[in-house]
Amino acid sequence: MTTSADAAPAKGTGLAFAYVTTLFFAWGFVTSLIGPLIAAVRRVFELSYAEATLTTFAWFIAYGIASIPAAALLARLGYSRAIIVALITMVAGCLIVPIATIVDWYPGVLIALFVIASGVTLLQVGANPLVAALGPQKSSHARLNFSQFFNSLGTTLGPLLAAPILLTGGVFAADAVITDPATRAESLRSIDIAFLAVGLFFAVVAGFIFSARKTINAAAPVPTAEDRMSPLVALKSPWAVFGALAIFFYVGSEVTIGDLLTNFLHSPEILDIPLATAGSMVAWYWGGAMVGRLVGGLLMLTKIPASRILIVNTLVAATLCAVVTQTSGTTAAYAAIAIGFFNSIMFPTIFTLTLERSTAPIPATSGLLVFGIIGGAVLPLIGGIIGDNAATLNPVFYVPLVGYAILVAFAIFASRARTHAIVAAGGPGGH
Repeated sequence: MTTSADAAPAKGTGLAFAYVTTLFFAWGFVTSLIGPLIAAVRRVFELSYAEATLTTFAWFIAYGIASIPAAALLARLGYSRAIIVALITMVAGCLIVPIATIVDWYPGVLIALFVIASGVTLLQVGANPLVAALGPQKSSHARLNFSQFFNSLGTTLGPLLAAPILLTGGVFAADAVITDPATRAESLRSIDIAFLAVGLFFAVVAGFIFSARKTINAAAPVPTAEDRMSPLVALKSPWAVFGALAIFFYVGSEVTIGDLLTNFLHSPEILDIPLATAGSMVAWYWGGAMVGRLVGGLLMLTKIPASRILIVNTLVAATLCAVVTQTSGTTAAYAAIAIGFFNSIMFPTIFTLTLERSTAPIPATSGLLVFGIIGGAVLPLIGGIIGDNAATLNPVFYVPLVGYAILVAFAIFASRARTHAIVAAGGPGGH
């Protein structure tokens, strides 16, 4: 079904937009737990940085494996049913965590994270283009940035709530003996508590979406035959592929910083503060993204092109990474934290810029873009290997520096490319 950019939104669109925005908060909250969790499992299971960042790998590899099937599943189930299936999957993953810790098996934690992330993938494939379609074309950039503001609210609250649970007591207590069974058991139970609480939260959100399913279905675009085409058709669109590559480097860069920031701030060369304090400070990084998305969304309601704002943000982020590689102490610490503010509008802006330029169906393009989130599995692992082989963690920031440089190129090319209206896609329709 082709819809013009100026067509009147369907009845209930505003309410459906509000319901869908709660999902952005939910997956932002759980994704931000990975940073404190890396610091926790590294100590509890006595891992290297590379081994600890396998938690990130297990999480983000799910996007690569599940995104294309998720696009097909959404085309078959529709929005509300697919969202509920996704949330139930996330609850199941949270329940695997205590099983893994009871048997003291780190790979079990990785399996749990993969299951949770598979559910999040299904949410992302559906929610991003749905938000873009629920309203006028001219405000799609601002609308998706507004929803991503709540995603950032989740990522900000996550470390604030999780760090005191995951990074205090047990093996993190003063004079704690890591090999003592009772000490390790205390820290393992802290991991259980954190994920069981998150699982309960997802169950509540699932109930909320179930109660609102009729409103979402009424406002969602009507499925078409094109929507049910293979998601792989997006590979025929150069802009869909370019957008997926941009998402790969954006997510990989953002997550590399966010996941190693706790240990970076904790290190003697930077702030030399307790891990729990450093873990809580990571909320400033994600909080900067929250503020930046609000500011960026407001700017996009003006006549400033979204591509121009993206050019500025990527340039500044790359510059801040360069500063971190060459400095130490508070200068390096606050330069690293400040990158969060400039990350803010990158994901939603790359997403909508690509939707406006891709010649593939919206569902297929969305599936390929979400596939690009696999960068969050690859780049942090590279960063972890660099961290294990360097005297400090500063060189890790060369990884996001390269990523942001590539994003500058994407933004410049996007500013010069031809666009088209974002057609309201139906069924799959779907940091």
